[in-house]
Amino acid sequence: MERARIDRAGKDLGRVITAMATPFRADGSIDLDGARALASHLVDHGSDGLVIAGTTGESPTLTHDEKRDLFTAVAETIRGRASMIAGTGTYSTRESIELTEMAEQAGADAVLLVTPYYSRPPQSGLLAHFTAVAKATSLPVVLYDIPSRTARKIEHPTLLELANVPNIAGVKDAAGDLAGTAKLAAEAPGLRIWSGDDALTLPILSVGGHGVVSVASHLAGHRIGEMIAAHDKGDVEGAARIDHELRPLYEVLFITANPIPLKAALSMVGLPGGPVRLPLVDATDAERDRIRSVLEGLGLI
Repeated sequence: MERARIDRAGKDLGRVITAMATPFRADGSIDLDGARALASHLVDHGSDGLVIAGTTGESPTLTHDEKRDLFTAVAETIRGRASMIAGTGTYSTRESIELTEMAEQAGADAVLLVTPYYSRPPQSGLLAHFTAVAKATSLPVVLYDIPSRTARKIEHPTLLELANVPNIAGVKDAAGDLAGTAKLAAEAPGLRIWSGDDALTLPILSVGGHGVVSVASHLAGHRIGEMIAAHDKGDVEGAARIDHELRPLYEVLFITANPIPLKAALSMVGLPGGPVRLPLVDATDAERDRIRSVLEGLGLI
């Protein structure tokens, strides 16, 4: 089964994967030129891969047509340079399959499937949902476990069963359960684990994680890569030093709902981002002051 996973999952998706913001114009329309420019910048500045139309990409506000155009634009821009992972999971299995098929046609290298939200299916439903979507595509599938948003955790026995699906390649782990992460890494060694929380990247690496799906990497991709490299070399102090340096950035990017602070930060450093879409609202003056102070402290502006 491990051999099958490697064959179907293909190349490594990367260690530093950025959950990319979706640039919008001032009128709220999608900015595909901005998306291409931002994607190219991120790859040039430390990102091995990009998640497109995930939570940070404001996926709930994107139409299917916008997602298709975004997948296509980014896939064309970074092809051969980095992996493009399309966020195609929804609370509808049928819709998730349709979006996954669309992403495959657009040139995605993999898909990210969030736990179905709102309906709160039982574990048997999660198993059936993820298996059905994975079987509908030849692409590698990364599960996204974030119970704080979905109100349903992918429990350990369910993850172990899903690890037997050949093209389920890994998990974006934002469950906040480090003991559970360590147990999963030990019992399903073929399943790659990416931290879904910048602040937990180093702890998750220490228990067998592979990398991070990051928000902070919009601004500090190279440093996060250096932290992972230091950890790999056994330089515990060096990795911890970089982690400590970046903690103010991790924290300020979540002083309110993601990606509100991120989009404010992108504007401050001159990168495409634009406004957020309702029901999110742009950062307040006080929030912008806090964000600017952290960016200045890190020498980013």
